[in-house]
Amino acid sequence: MIEVKNISKSFDGKQVLKNIFINFEPGANNLIIGMSGSGKTVLLKSLLGLHEVDEGEIFFDGRNFTEMKENDRKMIRQEIGTVFQGGALFDSLSVEENVMFPLNMFTNMKANEKLDRVNFCLQRVNLENANQKFPSELSGGMKKRVAIARAIVLNPKYLFCDEPNSGLDPKTSIVIDNLISEITHEYNMTTVINTHDMNSVIEIGDRVNYIFEGNLWWSGTNKTILVTDNQELNDFIYATKLTQHLKDKH
Repeated sequence: MIEVKNISKSFDGKQVLKNIFINFEPGANNLIIGMSGSGKTVLLKSLLGLHEVDEGEIFFDGRNFTEMKENDRKMIRQEIGTVFQGGALFDSLSVEENVMFPLNMFTNMKANEKLDRVNFCLQRVNLENANQKFPSELSGGMKKRVAIARAIVLNPKYLFCDEPNSGLDPKTSIVIDNLISEITHEYNMTTVINTHDMNSVIEIGDRVNYIFEGNLWWSGTNKTILVTDNQELNDFIYATKLTQHLKDKH
């Protein structure tokens, strides 16, 4: 579990996060949604320690991340897998080398052990036999699956995904959503997903947190989000004709 307790963050005198309290549950897809500029990306980066919060505390399974020294934070970060918005693969490395990179950085595993772990992760994301391909040879969806394989190769307790469906077609987005959800439940990871994709919210949103103007404005599930009377949230989720159709059905 990741506990966020009363965190606030400002930049140049402008408050971006305002007294946020959230619990991100293990074995669940914990989604953060909100308009551009709402503060959701700052929240995600604060959880990773890329931004230092002005006030409040962040706990990883009871460990106070905000008070830790950098060496202790490194230990926590080794328990975190991250799927970046663009995939962030190394273009000059093969798929196998990209997935193996964290193992080379953070473990003393033998070469055959590392290869076994890489092959297991590639099989888990349905990319077996793609070891020697390079990112330039992959589709957008395949790149995201390689990024997921790399994120889970260290068997993390926590998985952070920043707009994992960005740039993907709807069908491929569903594949990525389902893959992240399956892995989350299978390994009981605490998964935090920053997204604007309402399909992701409806399909895999075990827990959904709506950030509005720096505040935690609403929390619920994919079952309750379509029937809320929160006006700002309704304005956000029913902004398109497709989602308006969902509203009419309810």
